[in-house]
Amino acid sequence: MISTNAQRHDGFDQWIHQINQICGAFDAQPLGCEFAGRIREHQSDALKLSFVDVCQAQLFRTPREVAVGEGGKYFAVFQLDGTAGMAQGDSRVLLAPGDITLIDASRPSDFTYSENSRQLSLILPYQVVEQTLRFNQVKCGHRIAASSPIAMLSHRLILDATRQQNLTRQESEATLEAIVSLLRPAICQADDGEDAHERILRKTLSCIDENIRSEELCPEWLAREVGMSTRGLYRMFAKKGLVVARYIKNRRLDLCAESLRCSGKEQKLSVLGYSWGFSDSSYFSTAFKSRFGIAPGEYRKRYA
Repeated sequence: MISTNAQRHDGFDQWIHQINQICGAFDAQPLGCEFAGRIREHQSDALKLSFVDVCQAQLFRTPREVAVGEGGKYFAVFQLDGTAGMAQGDSRVLLAPGDITLIDASRPSDFTYSENSRQLSLILPYQVVEQTLRFNQVKCGHRIAASSPIAMLSHRLILDATRQQNLTRQESEATLEAIVSLLRPAICQADDGEDAHERILRKTLSCIDENIRSEELCPEWLAREVGMSTRGLYRMFAKKGLVVARYIKNRRLDLCAESLRCSGKEQKLSVLGYSWGFSDSSYFSTAFKSRFGIAPGEYRKRYA
């Protein structure tokens, strides 16, 4: 006969195994003899989320789990029932029903569930957040109060979305963008007032957009155009959590993706990539798949 403790241990192992399969690499430990946990995944094209029920457990990501897990995404955590302690970096918050927080999957984090808790965890790809919060750092690990209008609207939108059947790619992507837009005032780490450095940054970003199709566009060329050293350019972007060359590449890829979604003509992919500054068609295809998860040809078919 299997003991109750053994059954609980098996249940805990099964729960953390499901967490790792659905959410990525995490470690965990039970906090008492009354552990209970389950997770239910929900996916509708680009909309990927899970309902997590847990009691008396600690879930965490150390640098070891971060190293083996998937980066490139945030978790928007919606507290549905009970309470949960969420920590990332120097931020520690206690979520109550209706509260929301944002967690960066590429950084260590720690979640504590002392009592019965139910959460909805929504995956937000980096590119969706970057496009909406352009040029600003993302604020993670902070509590968005249930009483705030943006929290109430966001909860209503994401729960309504889970009740819809067969969302199209465009509809599911639009839902993600709408969620980020609603949360923007709370997760945008904007500086108080715009100083000279901010004005230079905005001038630099405008210069990138104006010359995005040019093969000459690179950090060295850009630094000369805006009148600063290449090292100073790197430092300016680093303060915003950005890398110059990666920003330029991702901006080009995002515009390529927009062209594929909106254009009705069967333009050669190599020509499309070249028109946005990618002189190597093989590199363009590899970079596009790395950012969006599928090759540009398959991406276009989804919107045909």
